[in-house]
Amino acid sequence: MKKKIVLLLALVFVLGCNSEELRLEPGTPDSHQNTTDDESNGGTDDDTDTTSDTDTTGNETNTDLYNILSLGDSYTIGESVCSTCRFPEQLKDSLAQRFEDSSWEVDVIAQTGWTTTNLINAINAANLATDYDLVTLLIGVNNQYQSLPFSTYISEFPELVETSIEAAQGDKSRVIVISIPDYAYTPFGQGQGNAATISSEIDNYNSFAESYCNQENISYVYITDITRQGLENTDLVASDGLHPSSLAYTKFVERLLPIAIEKLQLEHD
Repeated sequence: MKKKIVLLLALVFVLGCNSEELRLEPGTPDSHQNTTDDESNGGTDDDTDTTSDTDTTGNETNTDLYNILSLGDSYTIGESVCSTCRFPEQLKDSLAQRFEDSSWEVDVIAQTGWTTTNLINAINAANLATDYDLVTLLIGVNNQYQSLPFSTYISEFPELVETSIEAAQGDKSRVIVISIPDYAYTPFGQGQGNAATISSEIDNYNSFAESYCNQENISYVYITDITRQGLENTDLVASDGLHPSSLAYTKFVERLLPIAIEKLQLEHD
């Protein structure tokens, strides 16, 4: 069966872009300006597709194909870490180990600096498929960084959640929203001179997202506390002094994986 996993990266905490987007200070690394891995995931509406492998006897065997969609910003694209180090890829690899007779693909719509508005526009331009098995959503940090009205997030976050549900075969149980990391606990954040305000505002964004998800019975995974260890454990911060490191993403996946497995287990069985 062909599956698609839409990872609602409510991790849409986009740090770093142009004058209107969260950027590093001049002279610091921020050259990893990724575009989306797949602006269009190219999926079909046929949920019975399989891939064929050949076993040791030369016979073909069918392998279930699962597709994950991750929506977000720099926290999803994995600014300043390798392409296989970002959390969508680590989650895919972990699921592949758990479901050994399956094949996995990840589509990512995310870019450094994106706000909720940017993500909505990118999704509209992508002609998004509606047959993903799992969708993650992580968004909002650039709304906070750019001092956009909080009302923008209040109106656009639910829209992104609904879009995630549509992409996940119209099934809200296939969606995972991820909390926004706290960049106040990084060298860059400390240099802003208002670390306490940053953390307080991020708490407001996460509280709204969590309340909305609870109200709509949508899975919400809190990872902000992991990033708040960034000053005492510098290994959690990427080399740019701002974004999560590969290790931090591994810790994200440790929380995401059990929920993803639970969502997929019944189908796999």
